[in-house]
Amino acid sequence: MRLFVAVHPPAEAMADLTAQVARLRIGLAAAAGTNVRLADPADAHVTVAFLGEVAEDRLSAVRDALGRAVGPCRGPEPPRLRFGGGGRFGSGRRTVLWVDVLGEVERLAALAGRIRDELDAAGLPYDDRPFRPHLTIARPGDRLDVEEDQVTLGGYLGPGWPATEVVLVRSHLGSLSRYVHLAAWPL
Repeated sequence: MRLFVAVHPPAEAMADLTAQVARLRIGLAAAAGTNVRLADPADAHVTVAFLGEVAEDRLSAVRDALGRAVGPCRGPEPPRLRFGGGGRFGSGRRTVLWVDVLGEVERLAALAGRIRDELDAAGLPYDDRPFRPHLTIARPGDRLDVEEDQVTLGGYLGPGWPATEVVLVRSHLGSLSRYVHLAAWPL
């Protein structure tokens, strides 16, 4: 099964971001019927750790590792985050447009580091690329130049919100990706 660990933004933060995206060239193109693959706000998440394929019989080991990692990262208050700015990854057919995560990201980075340490100690897989908290807003590929949208996103600053929990998610890939929450831990 394909697994990742994420923080989900609240509906208010997503409504504000969705309104901003609708005003971007990419949002206008999507409204006009261009297939620019906007991310579904209902599935919005900030990936804290990506595990990839994990055998089902290792699921309890994943849960145990995450429980050990999250406990020491809890504070008296959950970390406060917000969306602002943005950029793109990749080029051509692999272009991804994203919005940056701002606020108490050092707490999110510490959590990501502890999760990786616990997964490693348990002999579980994870993606070891540097942690870069972001939220994907579109996968336009080479169907639309997003440079103007990147500039516009540079001036965006959404409302603050508390990251109240971290969630273990199973993703089912296909023409319509589907996410299933398997467990959650309060922050």
